[in-house]
Amino acid sequence: MTTQFPRTLITREFRERIVLVGVALAGTDPEEVEVNLEELAQLVDTAGADVVARTIQRRTRPDAATFVGRGKARELAELAEQVDADTVVFDDELSPAQQRNLERLLGRTAIDRTAVILDIFAQNARSPEGKAQVELALLRYRLPRLRGRGHELSQQAGGIGTRGPGETQLEVDRRRLVRRMQRLEADLREVDRTRRLQRRARSRGRLREVGLVGYTNAGKSTLLNRLTDAGVPAADRLFVTLDPRTRQLSLPGGETVLVTDTVGFVRKLPHELVEAFRSTLDSVRYADLLVHVVDGAAADPEAQVAAVRAVLEEIGASEVPELLVVNKADRSPKAALLAAETGGAVCISAVTGEGIGELLRAIGDRLRLADRVVELAIPWARGDVLAAVHREGEVVEQEDGAEGAHVHVVLDEAGRARFAEFVVCGS
Repeated sequence: MTTQFPRTLITREFRERIVLVGVALAGTDPEEVEVNLEELAQLVDTAGADVVARTIQRRTRPDAATFVGRGKARELAELAEQVDADTVVFDDELSPAQQRNLERLLGRTAIDRTAVILDIFAQNARSPEGKAQVELALLRYRLPRLRGRGHELSQQAGGIGTRGPGETQLEVDRRRLVRRMQRLEADLREVDRTRRLQRRARSRGRLREVGLVGYTNAGKSTLLNRLTDAGVPAADRLFVTLDPRTRQLSLPGGETVLVTDTVGFVRKLPHELVEAFRSTLDSVRYADLLVHVVDGAAADPEAQVAAVRAVLEEIGASEVPELLVVNKADRSPKAALLAAETGGAVCISAVTGEGIGELLRAIGDRLRLADRVVELAIPWARGDVLAAVHREGEVVEQEDGAEGAHVHVVLDEAGRARFAEFVVCGS
């Protein structure tokens, strides 16, 4: 099945012309392939290129040499020639050998979804840490593709899959690339060490941490702005936010928590990116609660939820308590239906503020589920401890006696450990 689109008008800004290729393997739902190809088209547009044609092939299994087979590759070459395409983008990951073979048969650049996503990250990285993470991911992806292709790659223009941090490294040898990767890994380890120290300091400050997670463009940054007046950039585009942003949030019960928004996820998120951004994603792994934001207006929100949970499992965050939040109630009536079908989910609109009060109450309730009431016996001589208990816990009841106070207080695990010597046995 092949669809061609009319040629676009020439503009001052050069935009690559792209042919998309999806492959429906045995046992794969053809509708899922269509959805993935539509998402790939959005990724290509975000990267700054135009889709001029797309095609889907059915195969029992991938061809070892070209993924699609030589006959299909020749058809793709003819299609790309007809629409004057610069690049052919495959929705599935290509091996270095498959990529080289396809480029020889197609007579033009052949890349996969991973290269497109890496290109978008390269364009959007702003902080030194984000740039280092993206460069490391790019080098890990490109290193096995340099063997025998140094001259070819050094001649490529700055198109999708070839620009961004580390581009000049394509002209140097493998050894220098490895040294550069080692340097980046060392720099990111130092950043990770700093983050751990900051996290330890926050833990001593007794502030609970809430992580915003979700599919890219689900509305996490808009929600952070709505909750905290953070003023972070938010747009109806993929991967606007790469760097984590943390703000304080006051809950209806009087508690103050830290809310962190970080990079969005996507189907087939490149393993290189997950590894490079692992220190950034630690804010998710160590959170007390994950607010999983779902795009209620998406064509297949259930698949997006599954994709996010797969990444959470990969980074070791699958055991963190999760609160499902269906966003964009203002744009789609099915958002409320989806929330109703999912037990415990909250339906909101981050743009209009609908449901935000219910969300704040739900966050407070879910955080308290992780806490429990303990009884402390605090002598009057330890007034400092009594003050700390009132400051760091939620006092349910206090009985004053001759020798001290008996306090029933809600404490989290760290608080119980801190005041362990005052805990009444059996509480």
